[in-house]
Amino acid sequence: MNSLFPPKPPPPAAGDPGPGTAPPPPADDGLMAQLVANPLFTGGIGLILLTGTAQIARKSVRAAASHLQRQMLITLEIPSTDKSYDWFLRWMAAHQRAPPRALPPLLTPAGILARIQPAPRQLAVETKYTAHASGGFSTSFVLLPGTGRHVLNFHGTLLRVQRERDAKRIDLQRGTPWELLTVTTLFSARRVFPVLLAEARALAEQQEAGKTLIYTAWSTSWKPFGAPRRKRPLSSVVLAPGLKERLVSDARAFLRSSQWYHDRGIPYRRGYLLYGPPGTGKTSFVQALAAELDYAICVVNISERGLTDDRLNHLLANLPERSIALLEDVDAAFAARRVPADADGYTGANVTFSGLLNALDGVASADERIIVMTTNHVDRLDDALVRPGRVDVRAEIGYAGEQAVAEMWERFYGPECGLVMEDPERSLLKKTFVDALRERGAFAGLGWGVSTAALQGLFVLWKGEPGRAVEDIEALVPEGARRKA
Repeated sequence: MNSLFPPKPPPPAAGDPGPGTAPPPPADDGLMAQLVANPLFTGGIGLILLTGTAQIARKSVRAAASHLQRQMLITLEIPSTDKSYDWFLRWMAAHQRAPPRALPPLLTPAGILARIQPAPRQLAVETKYTAHASGGFSTSFVLLPGTGRHVLNFHGTLLRVQRERDAKRIDLQRGTPWELLTVTTLFSARRVFPVLLAEARALAEQQEAGKTLIYTAWSTSWKPFGAPRRKRPLSSVVLAPGLKERLVSDARAFLRSSQWYHDRGIPYRRGYLLYGPPGTGKTSFVQALAAELDYAICVVNISERGLTDDRLNHLLANLPERSIALLEDVDAAFAARRVPADADGYTGANVTFSGLLNALDGVASADERIIVMTTNHVDRLDDALVRPGRVDVRAEIGYAGEQAVAEMWERFYGPECGLVMEDPERSLLKKTFVDALRERGAFAGLGWGVSTAALQGLFVLWKGEPGRAVEDIEALVPEGARRKA
């Protein structure tokens, strides 16, 4: 009986809706549960996470690559304000034109690498213009690496060279936009940089060997003026007997006595004053002296418009190494102040006389320098300018004497000139030339004389024709002296 009638279910508990009743809605767990249950929201979170992960991975890769690059590569920066900038540019141009060296065998890594010689794709031209005394001119062109990226093979080491130019910045030394050379190679090949710079410097010295550099003032710095000039031999300057030897000996003694000056607390500088008529060889001797000492020449124009006391003092205190400061025609430097002003109100240079004195021998003046002043009128110079300490050696370079005229004659018509002439005839012409000048009073100190520049002009006019030079001797005699004769 019990099997025919199943047992009744137990009565529902309190709060239980009982069978057949819908379950109550789930309890509200808050806003976050609703957002998670939203498929659009969960899809956006996944996208953001994926994007962020990708960005982090990309930045990590970049950082790792940058770190690896810093560890594997090394960079050398050469700004245009550094002297080695020009050296390196010219070395690059010469390196591209250099003939191939002996190469290792081809079937070796070194042989394969040595044969990689990339050619530059960006070039810049540098034009050198030279004017000749005859009135003609000559030009030469040098192709230099232009702005951009270049690849070089330096003895089996690949170099990446980047030349950059910033038009917003000006290199005051050149007056051109500021530039930067960046040389990059493997860190393991870092020892190549000193070798590279030394080779570039050696090439520059080779190109300047036997030549004299001329500098001019550019703003507050010195800038090379044109191409280096061939050194002038001391024998090409004809002065009074023993004068040039005495001056050269004094300069050499000064260069050897730096410790002597320092031990006695004396400023280590030397000042020379060369005075005499125009064309007698003052500037020519300075060129020969610089060549003899292997020095450069820094030309200072005191009458330059815009030159101030401070700028002059700065220029003389920052002369290039192994250079002579040349101040020409110092007697005329302040004469312009006595003339009326021009339309712009300019009456001469801005350098004062006291400023010049302080630049030569003031508290802020530099040591270890040679200054040469020239003048055509020594009587116009103030005693304060030529006192000892500012002028240590005074030398008069006057008109040519008999011995100087004979020496000039031999330089142009001597046996080494290749003239078809017997020695007796040559000697007779020279004697006739010297006697003719003596008869006209050229050596008597009568207020006129013959300068070496005038002699050179006559001999150049009649080069190879000494007889015509003797016939044209009246060209050397001033009109007043001709009337007296």
